[in-house]
Amino acid sequence: MKGRALMEMYVCVTCGSQYPASEQPPDGCPICLDDRQYVNPNGQQWTTLEALRGDHRNRFIALEPGLTAILPEPKVGIGQRAHLIETPAGNILWDCIALIDDETIAEIERHGGLAGIALSHPHYYTTQVEWSRAFGDAPVWIHADDRQWVMRPDPAIRFWDGEELELLPGLTMIRCGGHFPGASVLHWPAGAEGRGALFSGDTIQVVADPRWVSFMYSYPNSVPLDPATIRRIVAAVEPYPFDRIYGAFGGIVREDALGAVRRSAERYIAHITGQTD
Repeated sequence: MKGRALMEMYVCVTCGSQYPASEQPPDGCPICLDDRQYVNPNGQQWTTLEALRGDHRNRFIALEPGLTAILPEPKVGIGQRAHLIETPAGNILWDCIALIDDETIAEIERHGGLAGIALSHPHYYTTQVEWSRAFGDAPVWIHADDRQWVMRPDPAIRFWDGEELELLPGLTMIRCGGHFPGASVLHWPAGAEGRGALFSGDTIQVVADPRWVSFMYSYPNSVPLDPATIRRIVAAVEPYPFDRIYGAFGGIVREDALGAVRRSAERYIAHITGQTD
């Protein structure tokens, strides 16, 4: 009599999302089948966290006092980075990456551990439950509007409603919408030497010219947002003072970041409405 197939928690190669344990890989990844994302041109492919640990490592990059970027090498999934933000009230991991291993856990513990994990939108949920469990079931904050995109449910996930949520003193999530209904950014008033920093995921995307940002429904498929939605995104962040933006892929608007958001929104709306000179 043959034994049962090994249960695995499969990870989507294209986006890095982890699924509950199963004997066979899922039929497909709903996150990648959605029109904001894409299925690998070679078809749906799967890996596991154990496989990633065999040939990948996370790199830690100090960005400013109290802020460290974490990214897998070689690239995993979409290629985003996480940000470790240190505060007197505890540390927050902004967005997740798929790879978590003993070396990563030890390095984060050296920085003071995690009080919680905050996620901008579904493309970065990845192995969020593994991260939570590695740090004592740390809470994982996700806006309730994106509840349907959680592929591996867990009691550590805390769905929040409304337009803003103070995670810890001095760290506030802001729902902007746009890229996803619950797409959020994180405001850190102590960042940028006290001038304020915004972690934008790709709700507000830092582009190749870091004096500008952009706003899209789908970046890989080049689907724009409408003017009303872009204006709502700008209105959501305007009350929060910030001079710097940290994007998901290493882009940084180093100064006059709120001005860059306003100018970029005006330029974007002018182009999609045909009102350029």
